[in-house]
Amino acid sequence: MASSPAPLTFALVGCGSIAPTHAKALAALPNDARLTHCCDTNAGLADAFAAKFNLKTATFDEVLADPAIDAVTFCTPSGLHASLGARALAAGKHVIIEKPMEITPAACEPLLAAQRASGRKLAIISQHRFDPSSQQVRACLNRGELGKLVLVEARIPWYRTQEYYDSGDWRGTWALDGGGCLMNQGVHTVDLLLWLAGPVKTVYAQMRTAAHERIEVEDVVTATLTFANGAIGNLMATTALYPGFLAYLGLHGTEGSAVIDGDELQLLAIKGRETIHGKSSNGHALQVATGGTKSATAHAAAIPAPSAEPNAWSWGDAHRAQFADFIQAVRTDGTPLVDGLAGRAAVALINAVYESARTGRVVTLPD
Repeated sequence: MASSPAPLTFALVGCGSIAPTHAKALAALPNDARLTHCCDTNAGLADAFAAKFNLKTATFDEVLADPAIDAVTFCTPSGLHASLGARALAAGKHVIIEKPMEITPAACEPLLAAQRASGRKLAIISQHRFDPSSQQVRACLNRGELGKLVLVEARIPWYRTQEYYDSGDWRGTWALDGGGCLMNQGVHTVDLLLWLAGPVKTVYAQMRTAAHERIEVEDVVTATLTFANGAIGNLMATTALYPGFLAYLGLHGTEGSAVIDGDELQLLAIKGRETIHGKSSNGHALQVATGGTKSATAHAAAIPAPSAEPNAWSWGDAHRAQFADFIQAVRTDGTPLVDGLAGRAAVALINAVYESARTGRVVTLPD
């Protein structure tokens, strides 16, 4: 009998608010992954994180030089992803990066080039593709059950306090955050929109900094979209709607509609079939809508062991599923579901929205 492959050894770079979710997702895959090291430019933060998760601290250079480390997961500010990730790929490490991939399409290119040159795997965290709701809608679309898409609606009506933006020098800056409510909070919904509805051809947008101080970026943005498949749509994102509401994605076709609300399937209506109505939206999606970093940290602290209940799905499960997909791609020389090209596509659409809002013109995205 063939022995099981050894777990991939991971290091984590950037020990901030989302890092515990990564650590717990990897810990939930003991046969496939082993997180051994962490590093951060804040030595005290790295030490505390290492103590909590029983890890060794290391400098980034030490991580790159360690032949026992197979992969690196990055939880750093967005504008550092390319410079750090490209170095890790060049050092022979597989790389998985928290969203967004980078802050501009051009900044994504060094990561793509390093991935091609190294032959290693590159994935971008967009864990909501792995939600049961997203998977069900994708399967439905693959079978053509909604018919021709005619209208797509995407909303991220969230709330963040001024304290959220004041909590880190990089937050709310173009240089390191890459944008505001759309780049930081809305990128997950943008990725789902592209994965489920297909490429966007044109964008016309407006944006404002309406409700926060001391930030360079938008906290309200709206855009009208046309899709390559002929559908039209709208995209709205904000961190100014008190107290915060659930993210929403609706796909409407000639034969039916699908609605994902708060990460859960709320409606699947196909002509000639019984309509599926989902359960009430889950608590963690609402808390992320209203609370941001603090709620993410709190949820990570409360992540339970994986449930034996077949339909159970809670905070951290989607990250775990994405790490499992990434590890499978490494072992089989496959392509991660959210690879670098997918990561760049989301960044390109967001940057097109920003360009349109700044110029007042319709922006056409490249094929």
